[in-house]
Amino acid sequence: MQTTEEQILTRIKKAMGALPFFADNFKSFGNTKTVSKALERLVKSGEIDRVAAGIFVRPQKDNIIGKVMPDIEDIAKAIARRDRARIVPTGDYALNRLGLSTQVPMNIMYLTDGSARKIKIGNYTIVFNKVASKSVAAIGEISRLAIQALKTIGKENVTEREIQHIQSILQNEKPTHLEYDIRLAPAWIQEIMKVSLQKITQ
Repeated sequence: MQTTEEQILTRIKKAMGALPFFADNFKSFGNTKTVSKALERLVKSGEIDRVAAGIFVRPQKDNIIGKVMPDIEDIAKAIARRDRARIVPTGDYALNRLGLSTQVPMNIMYLTDGSARKIKIGNYTIVFNKVASKSVAAIGEISRLAIQALKTIGKENVTEREIQHIQSILQNEKPTHLEYDIRLAPAWIQEIMKVSLQKITQ
């Protein structure tokens, strides 16, 4: 018979891959204390790493760079899935994701319709700011970033170069997603996004 530790490790290898996971994923293997102790032993043995309180990963190995950990985005998405919440990158992080900034901010900001919280991940902090559901209703991976990036820059400060950069990237968005998300954006951002929609649907 497998120990709790062995059962958890088997589940991780089969189902988790390199994705972040939580103690709650293993409730069927024992009570909270038993699962926590098993995870602690797996951390000590090097089978898994703890990236934050209650958040773990099984790091992948690369022949050249060694241990490969999931990025901040993977961790944020895993937390959102667990909480059944929607999240949207915003602020300087949205600018970075769109290539409008080369700096990765120390505070990685997300809007969410889930719980507000801060989670320390190494040198970075993931910050979830709770907002109304309509603020995270955009469905396009690129178009929702574009909306938040433009909001961060502001109507009076956005340059023609930034507009052209965003319009170019938006042409990689699914037309149906872009069309839907345009309706959720402020009027001045709608006008910028419509140019991209016209180019990919003409």
